[in-house]
Amino acid sequence: MDLEQYGRWAKRIADWSVDYLSTLRDRPVRAQTQPGDILRQLPASPPETPETMETIFADFERIVPDGMTHWQHPRFFAYFPANAAPASMLAEQLTATMAAQCMLWQTSPAATEMETRMVDWMRQALGLPEAFRGVIQDSASSATLAAVLTMRERALAWSGNTAGLSGQPRMRIYASAQAHSSIDKAVRIAGIGQDNLVKIATDDDDAMRPEALSAAIAADRAAGYMPAGVVLCVGGTSVGASDPIAAILDIAATEGLYSHVDAAWAGSAMICPEVREIWAGVEGADSIVFNPHKWLGAQFDCSIHFLADPGPQVRTLGLRPDYLETPGLDDGGAEGLVNYSEWCVPLGRRFRALKLWFLIRAYGLEGLRTRIRNHIAWAREAEAAIAALPGFEIMTPCRFSLFTFRYQDEPATRALLDRINTDGRTYLTQTVHDGQFVIRFQVGQFDCTRSDVMMAVDVLAELAA
Repeated sequence: MDLEQYGRWAKRIADWSVDYLSTLRDRPVRAQTQPGDILRQLPASPPETPETMETIFADFERIVPDGMTHWQHPRFFAYFPANAAPASMLAEQLTATMAAQCMLWQTSPAATEMETRMVDWMRQALGLPEAFRGVIQDSASSATLAAVLTMRERALAWSGNTAGLSGQPRMRIYASAQAHSSIDKAVRIAGIGQDNLVKIATDDDDAMRPEALSAAIAADRAAGYMPAGVVLCVGGTSVGASDPIAAILDIAATEGLYSHVDAAWAGSAMICPEVREIWAGVEGADSIVFNPHKWLGAQFDCSIHFLADPGPQVRTLGLRPDYLETPGLDDGGAEGLVNYSEWCVPLGRRFRALKLWFLIRAYGLEGLRTRIRNHIAWAREAEAAIAALPGFEIMTPCRFSLFTFRYQDEPATRALLDRINTDGRTYLTQTVHDGQFVIRFQVGQFDCTRSDVMMAVDVLAELAA
């Protein structure tokens, strides 16, 4: 393909994209395919000779869209959103065109320095102290892994990377019973081990109990374990639970433990000052992560990892062989020169800051706040409407824009969820809370309206009847 052909096809794909996004409401939200349906349409062996773009694109139109669950659908109320505001999509096209590998300042000066500025813009937007710096990770899972690795190295006086874990005391990481599974994965990958992730009991609001955390730490020290860190939750994935941030961070500081706050979804809501009471005291954390690619509108992937002091994480993850040095600049203290690959597990990095730059400028913080405030208000309205339906029961209250409910009993709830997602007009998912199978309802798709939200309530009522 030459550049003339590329230009022609880029325009055609842009036209297709506009048509796709403008007709999403006419499509079922969840893919209506069965396992293997797509696989059977793909040749078992690769072609030996080139095929035309006309053939390739025709096959794309025939196979792919109907085989996708449509995450940008305005009636997508499952999981958490993976929003892609149009301004962010445009920035992503430019990123793909430049195709830069942004591992070092010298390989991508604009990407590096824009990342520094965009992280600080978001720090200001969330009301965090000026001392916080940060890095854009691919996802909260990577940020949490970096935090857990830092917990490990700090507890071992920075010897784990060199000497390994053999012969060391068993470390302990503490988290709420509502913590995301990425914390479990992080302790496995870090070599700490699943058995050493201590899930702390929660109260009636599904929040970590500070006294239970203190007791667990004391018991572990007495047993010869090495407490290393605490992971706190703000807006947990299952039911939106949040821990008492100030009280838990006080314990972590007193015990000398590194602290990481997982606000992957709900952190975006903190651009609204009236919501910040939920994470009051967060300025005492060592590490905080939130995903602009969830609720804020930045194209996936884009996860901001704030650090009160980057030093411990860079000491844990940084590695600079000769071939990655920037001669004459690395040790000169040049303004703006930072190699963000030393703050992350991967060496390779994408130009993620560009989509934040486009997004924030195109909508403004006030425009983004309006969307989040609407989502929260519409979720509460939907909660009240579902509570009034015969046979329905709210199981966990609306937290941010997420609540859960059940219908009659577990078999009826499971059957209703299956009917909802087969119907296609909306898409919901499930969780198990306090031993009960419940349906999650989360409002947050970038372009959804109040009508979309209330239509989902009408669908529930119709399918239950």
